[in-house]
Order: sequence, then structure tokens, then C-alpha cells
Amino acid sequence: MRISFLTRGGLSEVPEQEPVPADVLICGFQTLGEVSYERELKGETGLFADIAVLSRERRGVVVSGCFTDARGMRRKSAVVAEKGRILGVSDMVNRIDGGAYRAGAGVKIYETSAGKLGVIVAEDLYFFRVAETLSVCGADVAVCIFEGFTEGLEPLLARAQAFLCGIPILLCGYGYALIADIGGKVRFACAKSPCFFDLEKQQEYHLVETRRRGFYRAGKHEF
Repeated sequence: MRISFLTRGGLSEVPEQEPVPADVLICGFQTLGEVSYERELKGETGLFADIAVLSRERRGVVVSGCFTDARGMRRKSAVVAEKGRILGVSDMVNRIDGGAYRAGAGVKIYETSAGKLGVIVAEDLYFFRVAETLSVCGADVAVCIFEGFTEGLEPLLARAQAFLCGIPILLCGYGYALIADIGGKVRFACAKSPCFFDLEKQQEYHLVETRRRGFYRAGKHEF
């Protein structure tokens, strides 16, 4: 799977031609910026349509961060498109201390030609259960769209969750991209935009047994 990251600039920064076309293009929040659902529906803007057209031209998958506005309810989101069709929009599902952006509902996995892509939006990276849920539900990789990184915390979390959940984490933020493999190692890190990496599929399963208290079952009574 060839991955392309766009960590700076808008859609105009996407190269028209690449030596080897990427299967998945991952764009940060700066690519679309603010998206109003009301204006999109009225035809006043066409930002989602631009993403769909881009995915058709590239004949692949495009995942882009954006700040969505649904009649005043603002959320951090990621739109996913493939070959000219919008597959869906994922919202950040955790809101911390009453922040400016509302929480959405549910995490999503998208069936694409590049595999099953799970999406982690922004601060959801701080919540282990999001990545764990994507892994349990069969995602091949988890794509995380973030904003600005804070002193190396987010790359560290990506590495830890990739190791604990057994799925590669593809992290894209302002001015930086990183891929953590299932061994918890950094497979790729780059500050250039755009940047590219060929990621092989990683799936490994183990039988884990745990002893714990509880789950008491009474024996059968004799009659």
C-alpha cells in the first residue's frame, strides 16, 4: 500500500503527477479547513465534492481532516472518498473539558480497495479504546488526522497503540507525518509535504490467556 501525506497547504499543493500513484492520500486539517454542511447542501461551497473529484482523478482513496459545522455545532472530522465517491465522514468522539468542538457518535471503518481503513480524529488519539475498537473490528490500518503535535506526545501514543492493538497507525498533522508499525517502531517520519511511503500489510495474531477473579458459576445441584 503506497501512502501519500499532505501536511501543508490546500488541495492545490497535491502534485498532479507522481512517479508511482499512491493508493491512499492523507491530508491534514489545513487542506479543507472549515466546512459548513448547510452551505454544502445549498451548493454555495463544494469542498466535499473537491475531495471526491480528487479521489476520482487519483483513482484511489483520499482521507482529509476538516472542521465541520452543522448549524452551529462544530466538530473535528475526517472525510473519506474513493474513486469519485464520498464514503463517509468520521467525527472526533471524545470531547475534553467542554472544548469548543462537540463530540460525534461512533468510530468507523471504511472498506476500500486499499484495505479496511479505520479513522482516528484528533484528540481521540488520547483514548486507547478508539484504536482498540478499530483493531477488534478488523481494521487493517488506523489513519489519524491531528493538528499540531505537543512535544512528541502524539508520536509516542501512536507507537504504543500500534503495538498494543496490532495495527499500523498512520499519523498526519501540521508539518509532520509518521507511521508506527505493530512492533511499536517508527517506520516512517517526514517533515516534507507531500511525502510518500510504501507500507506492507501487517497482521499478526497470538493466543493470550489471562487468569482473573470473578465469573463465578455455581455447580449443578443434585436432585
